[in-house]
Amino acid sequence: MDHAQSKGSGGRTRFDDTYNQPDPRAYFHALGPWEYQTPHHAQGIFRRMLTACEPTHRAADPATVLDICCSYGINAALLNHELTWNDLYAHYTSPQATALTTAELIEWDRAYYAAHRRPDPARVIGLDVAPHAVSYAHAVGLLDEAFAENLEAAPATPALLRAARPTRLITITGGASFLSPRTFQPLLNCAHGPVWVAAFVLRTGSYRPIAECLESYGLSTEKAADTFPQRRFTSEQEQQYAVDAVTSAGEDPLGKETQGYFHTTLYLSRPATDAAKVPLAALVQSP
Repeated sequence: MDHAQSKGSGGRTRFDDTYNQPDPRAYFHALGPWEYQTPHHAQGIFRRMLTACEPTHRAADPATVLDICCSYGINAALLNHELTWNDLYAHYTSPQATALTTAELIEWDRAYYAAHRRPDPARVIGLDVAPHAVSYAHAVGLLDEAFAENLEAAPATPALLRAARPTRLITITGGASFLSPRTFQPLLNCAHGPVWVAAFVLRTGSYRPIAECLESYGLSTEKAADTFPQRRFTSEQEQQYAVDAVTSAGEDPLGKETQGYFHTTLYLSRPATDAAKVPLAALVQSP
């Protein structure tokens, strides 16, 4: 599959035509050659975070993960299944997958994910502006509930707020640059208990407005010491844009963006009492 790329307003290549297809094949075909890898970095970290934050949650509520900008449910696939990012890439770019219709792929994927389901899956709900993507993720069983809503532009629906009440962990691996406090406020207002928010954010932008919003809900934001490569640059122009943006943000691009990759920073916002019990470094580093 050949999918066009376009330059975003900030100089970043956009892959917009891959984010709302009926299934994920275009997404993997387009991003794979550029070594997109953020969900890979997030997989173990999100699992450890969920384990760490569950004990303090209300026993009456099942601990729920809310994945914002969930797209095709990739984070849910990696959180709840014995699969890796490379497994998913091989699966969706395989000759077998290419030959199927979307309806056939959904049936194949239902069996695929059921066969690799972990014995202790978390309840995951997904939120994304792309209706086809979230419909696919729900249809194959990756998301328990899925919502195609844009909280930046419209109020959250009652159904989303009901589903989000038991949220314990909010995750974001892409799209943070399109979000503002408008997305987080209704979700945190409806939550039954304290929520952790974990976001992988491109170093080309600022997370400060969101962190300040979360602070108003009693969540203290920490920044991981190390950064995480996101994907290779598509051109010298895109690299120069990233180096300039990172420098303007007060960060050092040397050895990161200068080496040919976008990098993300991991931010974790949570109650200070939780932060005192489990250091962020212990959640980032595999035991």
